Amino acid sequence: MFTINIYVKLALIALCLIGGTVLAFAFGFWYAFPILIAGIVLLASYILLGTVNSTAQLVQEQDFEGAEKRLNLTLSPKYLYVTNRAMYYIMQGTLAMNRKDNKIAEGHFQTALDLDLPTDNERAMVLLQLANISATKGNWTATKKYFRDAQKLNVTESQIKTQMDMMGQALKQSGQQKVASTMAGKRNRGMMMRPGGKRRRPKGR
Repeated sequence: MFTINIYVKLALIALCLIGGTVLAFAFGFWYAFPILIAGIVLLASYILLGTVNSTAQLVQEQDFEGAEKRLNLTLSPKYLYVTNRAMYYIMQGTLAMNRKDNKIAEGHFQTALDLDLPTDNERAMVLLQLANISATKGNWTATKKYFRDAQKLNVTESQIKTQMDMMGQALKQSGQQKVASTMAGKRNRGMMMRPGGKRRRPKGR
């Protein structure tokens, strides 16, 4: 999948908009029109798509510091296309869990759950993360509810299926402490999916 480096993209936006404006004053609007249009299109994609795709790639590479910096380059989550907004909060939750800030992570995952997640795979992933957080807090009822909700979904990603099997086995064996210890090493690796794949939505940056 072709993507433009976010720093290159920001430079191109500035170059097209500023250069196009200068060209319009110097030679007339129609000479600058194609450059200005290119700048506006790039700016719109930056505002609506943010840096979700490149951040997800950094998370998968376990570069959490770089991922946090990259995600912070998103102008504002409220301007994002709704699917990208959901993925934005999933990644915020993942990064918060990496910092062991489960309270903040839970809030981000709940926000993502209320938005338009692209497929059942992402929804199941969020539910499993919430189940794991609930287990670490000893909220047994919530843990089982999140897990049951995940089981009802049509999950096709093998990594998520594996996580569900592990959690199911842990729940049967010894309860929330087993769940917490089993899932702790997996919460930031294997469950984080890159936005993309076989679903219809625009590419993020």
